[in-house]
Amino acid sequence: MPVEVDLHLHTTQSDGRLTPTELVRLVAQKGLRVVAITDHDITDGLAEAYQAARAYPQLTIIPGVELSTDIPGNEVHMLGYYLDYEDAGFQATLQRFREGRVDRAQEMVRKLAQLGMPVDWKRVKEIAGSGAIGRPHIAQALVEKGYFQYPQQAFERHLGRNGLAYAEREKLTPPEAVRLIVGTGGVAVLAHPAMLDGLERILRELWEAGLQGMEVHYAEYDEPTRARLAEAAHRHGLLPCGGSDYHAFGTPGEHLPGELGPPMEVARRLKELADANARARRPQRV
Repeated sequence: MPVEVDLHLHTTQSDGRLTPTELVRLVAQKGLRVVAITDHDITDGLAEAYQAARAYPQLTIIPGVELSTDIPGNEVHMLGYYLDYEDAGFQATLQRFREGRVDRAQEMVRKLAQLGMPVDWKRVKEIAGSGAIGRPHIAQALVEKGYFQYPQQAFERHLGRNGLAYAEREKLTPPEAVRLIVGTGGVAVLAHPAMLDGLERILRELWEAGLQGMEVHYAEYDEPTRARLAEAAHRHGLLPCGGSDYHAFGTPGEHLPGELGPPMEVARRLKELADANARARRPQRV
């Protein structure tokens, strides 16, 4: 069956290379019917995406976000869907995270200069545009300077968690991120879980905090990995979500929207969970 759902997409508002309008046009051309915009720590691309989607009445845009969280020795990403993204408290939290991204990026640029790989901070900001500055923008600046052929190569040695130029920034713990998403009426979903050690323990902890889904139909996973994760999701009562995690980096083998995604039934169930969460969030009349 053709893929109609992609719940993990990025735009120029964070570290993607397509504007929200360009991304909406692409997913519509690919025949997708339900997609989620899940930029890192920012929801500013949603208004443009909704406007662009008016030309494609068959397409539903789910409001989303991706949050980075910390555990000892690793990083856990949390996706939030159907959250009340205009909530003032939620936006204040995202703004604080984005400010931390700027401080971290400046420190990484400083470290790169010490390593003999200087890049222009002004150029990094130009690449990021109006979006949230992230490591991929630094990686792109490194590619432009000729240090690497592809951005991923910059991550492998210099920008990744154990990289020579890595710097920390303020992050939530995974349970805190789940509670932040649930607190806005959203559905919290664990992103790309296959890379995590101690997944069973993490899932138990996050389920208690309010986790309702995890990525299973993730474009980079082979069939045995998807089967293993599907079984874990079933065991913990979690919705098996997923998508392409598309950034339009143009790197060899990058998965395009529409290559793999969850069935439409998952999108329907996700909306039901979101509606139930929103009802639970509303003050009860006495």
